[in-house]
Amino acid sequence: TYHSSAPFWPKRRINSAMALTQVSSNKCSDGYQKVFEHDSSELKCKMKFAIYLPPKAESSKCPVLYWLSGLTCTEQNFITKAGSQQAASEHGIIIVAPDTSPRGCNIEGEDESWDFGTGAGFYVNATQEPWKTNYRMYSYVTEELPRLINSNFPADPEKMSISGHSMGGHGALICALKNPGKYKSVSAFAPICNPIQCAWGQKAFSGYLGPDKSTWESYDATVLAESYSGPELDILIDQGRDDQFLSASQLLPDNLIAACSKKKIPVVFRLQQGYDHSYYFIFSFINDHIKHHAKYLNA
Repeated sequence: TYHSSAPFWPKRRINSAMALTQVSSNKCSDGYQKVFEHDSSELKCKMKFAIYLPPKAESSKCPVLYWLSGLTCTEQNFITKAGSQQAASEHGIIIVAPDTSPRGCNIEGEDESWDFGTGAGFYVNATQEPWKTNYRMYSYVTEELPRLINSNFPADPEKMSISGHSMGGHGALICALKNPGKYKSVSAFAPICNPIQCAWGQKAFSGYLGPDKSTWESYDATVLAESYSGPELDILIDQGRDDQFLSASQLLPDNLIAACSKKKIPVVFRLQQGYDHSYYFIFSFINDHIKHHAKYLNA
């Protein structure tokens, strides 16, 4: 049992490769909202992640929902603006929110633009210099981070789901589609659904993955959906109708919906009147998403 030292997670471990440093801890909705720092073996730098531990985690293992944030975000945006803790507390779900890219790697050009480099890892494993050593967010999110969480916290390793916003919505969708059966469910807010067809994706993929566009397809949710053959995946997507990036053709949800309906992948797509791309939008519907994941994680 974990209750005797609940506020002091993680349990002290001898495995120094998994060493975590607690950055902050705040009681919230009867659980704890914490932030930890660690040395990432995938990204070769110090990384922070946020973790919400519901009260249920004091006495038993809990399922984990991974949240991937969007461009320019850190581990802070979701935990301070989305209001997810109350629903996570009620449903007994741990929520883990990592940063969106490696930090401080001293790569030339990493801080030149808001949509590439720092804060814009795009959840791919870069293959191009000078990015390929550090920019491995795909492996970080799907392999290193779950290992870290499962070995340090009362997490049920068999029960994981994934969600995210914008660039992170893209990340959540590709993680689920590329790893059939790994995640119990997936959801997204205003995801970049077809990055090979939009300016954000083309810029990021050119830089991280190089000029051969066939290598881009393995990180595009629309392309991945077209060839998906895993267990049934229930996808929930919320999109604000007044989202400036929807009208600028950066998100392209119709392409993903068409691919999913061709493959009979169930998608609930909700176009929300009057909402934009901001965290006010996420705050308004986060409870629906946590309920969606709870249905599968607590089954």
